[in-house]
Amino acid sequence: MVQTPVYMDNQATTRVDPRVVEAMLPLFHEQYGNAGSTSHVFGWDAKEAVDQAREYIALAIGATAREIVFTSGATESNNLAIRGCAERTRRRGNHIISVATEHKAILDPLTILERRDFETTLLPVRPSGDAMAGVLDVQRVADAIRDDTLLVSVMLANNEIGVVQPMAEIGALCKERGVLFHTDATQAVGKIPLDVDQLEVDLLSFSAHKLYGPKGVGALYIRRRAPMVRLTSQIDGGGQEGGRRSGTLNVPGVVGFATALKICLDEMERESTRLADLRDRLFDGLTSSIDNVTLNGPALSNRSVRLAGNLSCSFADVDGEALMMSMRDLCVSSGSACTSSNPEPSHVLRALGLGDDLTRSSLRFGLGRFNTVDEVDFAIGLLADAVHRLRSMSSLA
Repeated sequence: MVQTPVYMDNQATTRVDPRVVEAMLPLFHEQYGNAGSTSHVFGWDAKEAVDQAREYIALAIGATAREIVFTSGATESNNLAIRGCAERTRRRGNHIISVATEHKAILDPLTILERRDFETTLLPVRPSGDAMAGVLDVQRVADAIRDDTLLVSVMLANNEIGVVQPMAEIGALCKERGVLFHTDATQAVGKIPLDVDQLEVDLLSFSAHKLYGPKGVGALYIRRRAPMVRLTSQIDGGGQEGGRRSGTLNVPGVVGFATALKICLDEMERESTRLADLRDRLFDGLTSSIDNVTLNGPALSNRSVRLAGNLSCSFADVDGEALMMSMRDLCVSSGSACTSSNPEPSHVLRALGLGDDLTRSSLRFGLGRFNTVDEVDFAIGLLADAVHRLRSMSSLA
């Protein structure tokens, strides 16, 4: 018996793992000091908890503790990385390269910088229908880099279509050309193996609530070695985080972040296989029971270029919003959670070349740690009934 509603929107956020909650609780009512208080034991204990968490988070991505700056989440990390690079007085130039399928937390800061005489280039990706749909060709990055390019920013794993980009090749190219390289790795950290040196990234954004940790805490990796990256701070005040991000640290959140990441790394291999199998079962069930279902993103057989738990599909002749509204017992998304209030069709799907009709008929499924086979089968049946009903109503109208 499936307990409803069934949650399949794990790209938007994840349920906090009970083991993470257990690790956080003492920091609320026992070790509740301010990590910046240096004159008593409560502050010392809080600082020790933060230091240990910082060490582990750094180790998990191949960094050093001094290269981790805690933020309120990936959106702030992205802003600090992009605007922090752009606003340095000794920057290399005014040109920034990114990708048309990036999250709004990248695209919106770039739009703001354009109003201040910065120039941005948004690169296209492989189109829908290609077995590698959504993938950025490295040669496009090479062709776009100019003498005045100060930064390249490419999302490691896409939040809507789950595509994983060829980061090591892009990183090597940027290093060879002397250009800083940033990645929004929010959907990737804790889900796929990741090492900042192997990827040759200079800046990397990520967040706890995408990996079964708490909301409101994230981090930015800022390289301190060959080269040392310097940013202009975006939040000033108490000088915390080496002056790069002022504000009282969210100690319970930081500890929860590290705990969540440890669990993800410990369980990554078997969990990735399990989620990929569940995703394939979901897609096979949908396509066998519903006509005219289109997969968005790379072919499912290309597991190396796809997040295991992500599935984006378009259901022809059905409005995605109407489809979601007709099945209250299944929680999915019609795109990015951060743009769900925007009536415009998904910019990611449009970048793949989908027309407005197919874009508006799309749903994103985010399978996660707590999803089961029974829930997948329940979702298949619920969706099939809803699609058939809506198409029937449309044909009668």
